[in-house]
Amino acid sequence: MMNFYIRTAAALAVASTVLASAGQSHATAFAAWQVSGVPYGDTLNARKYPSGSSQKQAAYPNGAVLQMTGRCTGEINLLDIAGQPHWKQRQAVRYRWCEIWHDPARDGDFVTGWVYGKYIAPY
Repeated sequence: MMNFYIRTAAALAVASTVLASAGQSHATAFAAWQVSGVPYGDTLNARKYPSGSSQKQAAYPNGAVLQMTGRCTGEINLLDIAGQPHWKQRQAVRYRWCEIWHDPARDGDFVTGWVYGKYIAPY
């Protein structure tokens, strides 16, 4: 049990460092988005790098809520577009890869990964 607490504390420390390096105005929050529009019976793959050929880390079904770091390819920041209508946010990331913060092995070791924007929506 103590090992779990140590891993959780370490993950929070890493998250704080990642967010602090993202810029002062966004240093305190993740953006919550959910998996949406994945064809029936399929899942959204989270990948190590922003590429469909990159190593698969995990897979998430429609409705799964993801912790987004805010960073997407094309210099889009989800936290900067958060006040826009949902349809406009989805349009902004439709053909981009967006970074998530997740625990693919469900063992307390959180890492960053990437999901394709076509299959995510603001939560």
